[in-house]
Amino acid sequence: MKKIVLFCLLAVLGFGINEASAQKQAAAVKTTVFLTDIDCEGCAKKITNSIPFQKGVKDVKVDVPTKLVTVTYDSSKTNDAALLKAFQKVKVKAEVAPKKK
Repeated sequence: MKKIVLFCLLAVLGFGINEASAQKQAAAVKTTVFLTDIDCEGCAKKITNSIPFQKGVKDVKVDVPTKLVTVTYDSSKTNDAALLKAFQKVKVKAEVAPKKK
């Protein structure tokens, strides 16, 4: 009987730790939209071939007509300033787009 109670207690504790870890990871993901000076698919290709390899980057979406680049990343591994430097390395001018109201 003691073994069963101990096993149940450990199972509940394990699930609680797992849930807390999942919430912490979900809270660390951030999405930022950058306004860039791109004007062709070649520029978009430069971005999609370099920005995803930055530490912590999860996803990159490039919209050439609007000149917007949406980057989803782990905020515990990188930040907007580091991503702006990555844009500079590929010679693309970028700034954080103003938030829509």
